[in-house]
Amino acid sequence: MRLALLLLGAVVLAFVATPLLIVVPMSFSTAVSLEFPPPGWWTGYYAAYFGDARWTKPTLNSLGIAAAVALLTVALVTPATFAVVRHRFVGKGLVNLALMLPLAVPHIVMAIGYYAFLADIRLLQTFPGIILAHTALSVPMAFLVLSANLKGFDRGLERAALSLGASPARTFLHVTLPVLWPGFAAAALFAFVQSFDETVVALFISGRDTETLPRKMFDSIRTTADPVIAVVSTLLFFAVAVLVIVPILWRAASRRRSEVRP
Repeated sequence: MRLALLLLGAVVLAFVATPLLIVVPMSFSTAVSLEFPPPGWWTGYYAAYFGDARWTKPTLNSLGIAAAVALLTVALVTPATFAVVRHRFVGKGLVNLALMLPLAVPHIVMAIGYYAFLADIRLLQTFPGIILAHTALSVPMAFLVLSANLKGFDRGLERAALSLGASPARTFLHVTLPVLWPGFAAAALFAFVQSFDETVVALFISGRDTETLPRKMFDSIRTTADPVIAVVSTLLFFAVAVLVIVPILWRAASRRRSEVRP
């Protein structure tokens, strides 16, 4: 049984890793289009990516939009999560359903709705419009993460702080927030990734001056199959790998230091 599970895990790992074994070499290729195996090797397409505003501008746009979406999502979801998890009120089920609705509705349907709505309020092809749309799409995952953390929180800590004279705001800042900060960080990270990776909605509501990186990649592969796409994919992969590996190494180093201390 254990051998079968190991084999299954190896198959899944190979299935996930195989695209990387193709994309990463293509980013160093000398071919004029996406071609595997590469006919030669160079780093010219990396220089083309970092030196071309047609690529760097959408990247900066996506980073700025995703950061704003992460902050706005956490700011909106936090009071909603506390209300749904800790209180009973009329229509609680409907509120919970509304928060989760973007997960159930296809993104193409959401994109059409955002297009019509943002056009009516004159926010189509603007950064505020994209941020609002991406925030709505990011709410469900952030809500799930925060609610899971909040349900496991010991409210006795808050009651103790309140009984000692701390105000609700001070209790939240000095008791609740330090305990739940991993949940807030995870929610913000999910919102950031959701926004940064969103393509369907961006195709409908972004414009020339507000072009995002996923839209640029889509347009590029549709027209010219530019090898710079492989460069972007490789850079994104290593960025995600760093974000995953660094916290693991940090926790391992902290655990090792705590074991060394007398």
